[in-house]
Amino acid sequence: MPTTARRWDIFCAVIDNFGDIGICWRLSRQLAAEHGIAVRLWVDDLASFNKICPQVDISQVQQNIAGVTIRLWSASTDWQASGVASVVIEALACNVPIPYQQLMAQQDEKPLWLNLEYLSAEAWVESCHALPSPQPHLALDKYFFFPGFTAGTGGLLQEANLQQLGVQFLADASAQHQFWQQLGVNNHGYYQQKISLFAYDHPQIQSLLACWQQPDINTLCLVPEGALANQLMQYYPQLKQYGEQVINSLTLKVLPFMPQNDYDKLLLACDINFVRGEDSVIRAHWAEKPFIWQIYRQAEQVHLDKLNAFMQRYCAQMPEDVADSVQHFWQAWNTDSQLEHSWQKFSAMLPKIAEYNPIWRAALMANGDLASNLVHFVEKKFIMRRNFS
Repeated sequence: MPTTARRWDIFCAVIDNFGDIGICWRLSRQLAAEHGIAVRLWVDDLASFNKICPQVDISQVQQNIAGVTIRLWSASTDWQASGVASVVIEALACNVPIPYQQLMAQQDEKPLWLNLEYLSAEAWVESCHALPSPQPHLALDKYFFFPGFTAGTGGLLQEANLQQLGVQFLADASAQHQFWQQLGVNNHGYYQQKISLFAYDHPQIQSLLACWQQPDINTLCLVPEGALANQLMQYYPQLKQYGEQVINSLTLKVLPFMPQNDYDKLLLACDINFVRGEDSVIRAHWAEKPFIWQIYRQAEQVHLDKLNAFMQRYCAQMPEDVADSVQHFWQAWNTDSQLEHSWQKFSAMLPKIAEYNPIWRAALMANGDLASNLVHFVEKKFIMRRNFS
């Protein structure tokens, strides 16, 4: 049976500021649109889903959007009536419900069970990617599938037409003008520097904002709704209700949470992008603009090991002075460090970083995209099953 005739179930537990559902929604849409796969996306929080996809009706336990069947996953779900898919993906550390697992084990043709892991640049990922994990309580194997930055991983999410859409948007002054107006920015040409600042809170954020108040550079800083926006509202009450605050040559503006396609345009339209977590950093790679990643915080500073692993890969082919400035500022941004000195070094290298990022993007694209790599992996496994049955 060809892969396109099989049904896939993707399970998503919304736990981390929309990043989990962001990844799962992009993946589900791409599998349906580009590979003709019947996808059911099981989500435990429709209200959060609605933030990035306003078409989602939070009152409906089942709906179809963009060719994807969206199902509410709750304690009252009748898994027996719902049935089991041929391919089951538990995404980003969530667990397939036990009743569903038991149904999987009862099938004559066992489903292919995949654990779609978090993004990491650490070296050990390649040695674990695509390996089976026998489940002691069930007669099933679960395969690890790691997104990543090398050919030895599953690659990154990227739709087939993403680059073309980006080129078209950047070449269309009217589309850009309309986009800025949609955000409530009517004089976007006034600003020499536009920054998107999507981040967790930071105790030294004021030291960074001070750097953006140079009298000879008019800077627009757009802060999407979230933890850092909430922090800034405490300092500048005018930012509440998606308002703006002018501080010398810096204009701060808080944005409502944006649908994914609009956020992708924001990354293209800005000169510098601060991103956090997993979904937004992947999109920052494709936008090619200088970006700064605030990795998801973990206990005992474990996240810094992951950050350093990525910086080593990302900066490996950079000139030494550029790599040093990137690592210095990224390290400060991901700790509680004061930011002024490291920002000055980083900002001086922005033209060189902008020249480097298309090279980095091309290297990532050579690894293939995550959705296609998943489909090829599944096809290979089902072919192997038929050959050995």
